[in-house]
Amino acid sequence: MTSHIHRTHRSGWLRAGVLGANDGVLSISSLLLGVAAAHMSSSEILVTGFAGLVAGALSMGAGEYVSVSSQADTERADLDIERSALQNDYDAEHIELRDIYIRRGLDHELAAQVSRKLMAHDALGAHARDDIGITEALTARPLQAATTSSVSFVLGGIVPLLAGILAPGEILIPIIAAVSLVFLAALGAFAAHAGGAPIFRGAARVLMWGALTMGATGAVGALFGAVT
Repeated sequence: MTSHIHRTHRSGWLRAGVLGANDGVLSISSLLLGVAAAHMSSSEILVTGFAGLVAGALSMGAGEYVSVSSQADTERADLDIERSALQNDYDAEHIELRDIYIRRGLDHELAAQVSRKLMAHDALGAHARDDIGITEALTARPLQAATTSSVSFVLGGIVPLLAGILAPGEILIPIIAAVSLVFLAALGAFAAHAGGAPIFRGAARVLMWGALTMGATGAVGALFGAVT
């Protein structure tokens, strides 16, 4: 028997982790490049970087928690509707589930038998999965998403921050940009590999948007530095 490796169960933490790390690299590198291009002092650049790291990590965590909690609230509301429907009109819910299986290709008799068996085992679970589309692998987990996003933001943001601390002043901008782009490419390749997608495509799209974001922020910093 051929075994298969499925990756859908990773989608929750993988999405939050990649989003957090990507945002950490882009936010901190862009902040550093913007203030460096505006001719700020080394101490001002580092203060900006550390402040951005703390603010970004907390913001990512809060944002993920709020948004995924909203998803969880919607899931709970839908499950309450199904629970009420099962209590008040069980037969109609059986017919609804049967018709779903008919539309998926089962004949009438088999669809009715499958519907009865699954509802006898776990009626709410069967409707959650096949009627609403809520599964254990994809269900909303606010705390997991918030923690993963915050931690990954810090891990991503530390990369350009360390580059800014260690790089000599005269080559600060190109070092931060180069290190950040290399890390972004590696992050995109890792995310693509973990999700079973083409590695080159994953790395290329992250690189493209990263370069555009850092370039735009650096240009804004240079513009303000020229007029102040």
